[in-house]
Amino acid sequence: MTSTFVPHRPHPALRGLVADAVGYEQRGLAQGTHRGLPSPTLTLVVTLDDPLDVAAHPDPAQAPGRYDALLGGLHTTPALIRHPGSQAGVQLSLTPLGARRLLGVPAGELAALDVDPADVLGSPELVERVRAARTWPERFAAAEDVLRCAAGDGDPAPEVAEAWRLTLASGGRLRVADVARRVGWSERHLTTRFRAETGLAPKEAARVVRFDRARRALAATPWPGLAGLAAWAGYADQAHLTREWRALTGLSPLRWLAAEFGFVQDTAAARGPGSAA
Repeated sequence: MTSTFVPHRPHPALRGLVADAVGYEQRGLAQGTHRGLPSPTLTLVVTLDDPLDVAAHPDPAQAPGRYDALLGGLHTTPALIRHPGSQAGVQLSLTPLGARRLLGVPAGELAALDVDPADVLGSPELVERVRAARTWPERFAAAEDVLRCAAGDGDPAPEVAEAWRLTLASGGRLRVADVARRVGWSERHLTTRFRAETGLAPKEAARVVRFDRARRALAATPWPGLAGLAAWAGYADQAHLTREWRALTGLSPLRWLAAEFGFVQDTAAARGPGSAA
């Protein structure tokens, strides 16, 4: 088996819009199914060979499909992606607050959905240019150039932006009531506006942020026990961590680690920025 992961620092013009990017190529894997896990970023993938074969989307009402490129919104249940033993592509993690500028729509309109980016960007140029490039720097440059040309105006309400910042900065530990108080809105109003902008309610966002932080730590660091990881990440105890892990991934933490470590989303997370689906 061969695995290549190429981290990339996004262009300065995309700061705050693209969180990180990675190129990946894996050959000689056993055929299987990868879980596209909940995270605090939208996932944009352009494949270089075989399409992504999505057997199950976060929204169970969405039919399975195959994608040369895929844009996935924020979600709280995993996508299931079949692979034939090889995969290659470029993955960019888009911030939900940058969706309006990059995509022309708020991230809330893509909640739990997987779509062809051309349907949002209005052109297949992204796939065409990335696939025409021959080196990793050229592929990243092509993807970023398409996004920079597509970028427009439009920012979320400052209160929503601050609520998102507080959620990230606290690692998902702040209560919704505390976030609402700090931004000067009622909990109900915050929940409505926050969900419309990001695709998640504030409490769901906190769960996803806390889980993503714990997942990255588990993938990158040999923890002596899950109780320590649970305390570090802000869970009440190990049982709480395990319940949340099962709810968000369908597996216990250790079963997930055994099944998924080495796939693009998880290895990229372990190595850090510069997860497919």
